[in-house]
Amino acid sequence: MNARVLVVEDEPAIRDAVGAAFRDCGLQVRTLRSGEGLEDHLAAFKPSVVVLDWMLPGRDGPTLARVVRGTGSAGIIMLTAREGVDDRLQGFAAGIDDYVPKPFAMAELVARTRALLHRLGAVPATVEVADLVVDEAGGSATRAGVALPLTATEFRLLTYLAENRGRVLSATQLLTQVWGYDDYSDNLVPTHVSSLRRKMEEHGPRLVHTVRGLGYVLRATAP
Repeated sequence: MNARVLVVEDEPAIRDAVGAAFRDCGLQVRTLRSGEGLEDHLAAFKPSVVVLDWMLPGRDGPTLARVVRGTGSAGIIMLTAREGVDDRLQGFAAGIDDYVPKPFAMAELVARTRALLHRLGAVPATVEVADLVVDEAGGSATRAGVALPLTATEFRLLTYLAENRGRVLSATQLLTQVWGYDDYSDNLVPTHVSSLRRKMEEHGPRLVHTVRGLGYVLRATAP
């Protein structure tokens, strides 16, 4: 994906982890520790989505959201530990599109960002690889025109592979992005890849390939 995400978060560990997760999705990412110079970054980077922490040094999240909303069409996602209705209303009044409450699962933040990028038209509504068509917004996938009976997890796995088609993805990346796990599980990824392959290969040749020692890749030809 060529979409751009600007992350404004003052906690270094969170900022680095969020930036890494978005880069793993193929997004272009810029991270900031505060809203200082935000206007210049918006003009130079032209983000599709801005992820803002609510509590920041200097200008807070809602204040920065108004800046973003007044300078372009970027979508806005707010990270916040504040869950009161009045707080949420204040954020929506400032122009945010979605909330992700802290503490959050990285997989949820990535999924909400992807969904917003789709709504904004910043990424294609569907991805096609050979005769495979994945419609993330519609929650469906077809192979050779036949609907694939995928579980919710298999669909998330296929969607992530499709959005990163041609890239080799490690099991750890898949665990983090699809399941939200930071720890490696020996069987979880291979089991779901095997099930996904079985359903896909009922209608055509292999598209999800194993790259020994590295991970998995979705492409029309074997690596």
